[in-house]
Amino acid sequence: MKRFVAVLFALTLSIVADPAPTGSVHGVIREQGGGELPGVTVTLLPPGTSVVTDTHGRYRFDGLAPATYTVRAQLEGFNAVQRSVTVGAGTSVGLEMVLPFSALAETITVTASSPPISAMRTASFMVSGADTAIEPRYRKFDDHGFIEAKKSRVTTFAIDVDRASYANVRRFVSDGLVPPPDAVRVEEMINYFPWSYPQPEGSAPFSVTTEVGGCPWNAKNRIVRIGIQGRNLERWKMAANNLVFLVDVSGSMQDASRLPLLKSAFRVLVDQLRAEDRVALVVYAGAAGLVLPSTSGVDKPTILAALDNLAAGGSTAGGEGIELAYKIAKENFLADGNNRVILATDGDFNVGLSGAKALEKLIEKKRDSGIYLSVLGVGDDNYQDDAMETLADKGNGNYAYLDSIREAEKVFRDELTGTLVTIAKDVKVQIDFDPARVVSYRQIGYENRALANEDFENDEKDAGELGAGHSVTALYEIVPVSSAASPTLARGPIATLKLRYKEPNSRKSIPLMTTITDEGHSAWDASPDMQFATAIAQFGMLLRNSPHKGTATWDDVLKLASVSRGADLDGTRAEFLKIAEAARGMK
Repeated sequence: MKRFVAVLFALTLSIVADPAPTGSVHGVIREQGGGELPGVTVTLLPPGTSVVTDTHGRYRFDGLAPATYTVRAQLEGFNAVQRSVTVGAGTSVGLEMVLPFSALAETITVTASSPPISAMRTASFMVSGADTAIEPRYRKFDDHGFIEAKKSRVTTFAIDVDRASYANVRRFVSDGLVPPPDAVRVEEMINYFPWSYPQPEGSAPFSVTTEVGGCPWNAKNRIVRIGIQGRNLERWKMAANNLVFLVDVSGSMQDASRLPLLKSAFRVLVDQLRAEDRVALVVYAGAAGLVLPSTSGVDKPTILAALDNLAAGGSTAGGEGIELAYKIAKENFLADGNNRVILATDGDFNVGLSGAKALEKLIEKKRDSGIYLSVLGVGDDNYQDDAMETLADKGNGNYAYLDSIREAEKVFRDELTGTLVTIAKDVKVQIDFDPARVVSYRQIGYENRALANEDFENDEKDAGELGAGHSVTALYEIVPVSSAASPTLARGPIATLKLRYKEPNSRKSIPLMTTITDEGHSAWDASPDMQFATAIAQFGMLLRNSPHKGTATWDDVLKLASVSRGADLDGTRAEFLKIAEAARGMK
């Protein structure tokens, strides 16, 4: 009997020690465009357990008994989706789900009734209970024309690392719409892409590269490329960050492509923060308010909870929000850190003409205190691009447009140090063309960044900022002096390139100088980067219907971009080919 009891007891222990194997469910939640969605609430039924997706849109449930479950995913601004899944003993089931944008969210207005979905491509939003509609606004400009070198041999401009125009153009084309000409800023489209410029070797925070090649849209002309590459910075070497998120929660931000997208974008940034970094959260609608005081980056649950609780509603008081954000940034100023306000909005500021000018002056004043401004744009129908571009320029900051969570990951994860760390400010470029070799020239893009030649050495004149690891590319189309008349002119120096920049905490500029030399390369034996940059330039000129597009065609764009695509490690060049193909079908 005792032996039987012992055997029974041992068998019981064996059963307890070796329970039936359990399974799991894991996967990724994506938006319709394919990008991962962080912050999605994923619920498993039964038993009703919920988790939130991480910055890569991933979720996981472990320890599941064999059974059939329902997985439900939901996020504000998107339609909820649920799927059934059967889990076996010891199995791990992968389940990826795509959340479509909510049709209801896309038809919400601040006042009056919702327009029909079919009208949403041209619908406007009412603000402050007024009867006037806010239309999209872009700063108007004309393409640079040719300038005779004998009459004016020197040209000057401020660098521009903004990339907003490319993402916005991509959004238009992806929606089957032709972008307005003034939404197409060629320099921002070119600067969206990474280039294989060398890292700086000397004391300067950036390297300078020049190249001259044939012009694909005018066989008689030449293209000059100027490349500036900022020094890379490892994230762990980055100084502490004092950040203030300034989020527009006015009624126009209710759409799924606005506030919900921004909340997901800031989640990506919060995931990168360290204990020494600090974040405050300021919002503005009818009035401005501090939602979250400056909080250590290690306390991610508190920061994310504050973001999750944001909701849109009310009219816009952008000026008050900016003043409060700068006040909070100043109170938590880090003398040896990166101090930055990150404004996220569709640009709908109810400040009036005089208020807008006062706002610009406020930001100009604050930049001298060492607090920089970055601007994130979202939205479509009432998108105020001109206001956001101006604020970023005045605030020594950068300007990006978010059309998807993938773009947010590019800005806040892949290019984090460039977004947050300024390594050179007031960077100016001046070119002195040799009239003996250059008949005339015109800059391609940078229409909004042109400077008077006398401002080059004026240290009081504001210019562009360069972030760690960021690159800047500028193109000039030149008409060369005929090499047939003088074969010695086919190759050799054609211009002197001068640059001036300031260290981030300095008021005195530092000069640099080099020579631009034409080595006689054609459009097809230039470097792959040169070829791809000129393909983007052609793309922009065709979209703008530029008077200088020459013989450029959509087939030329696709052919040149295809042969120069290269390794394309981040996939942006392959994406450009798809966008160019789509644009060809619309024109």
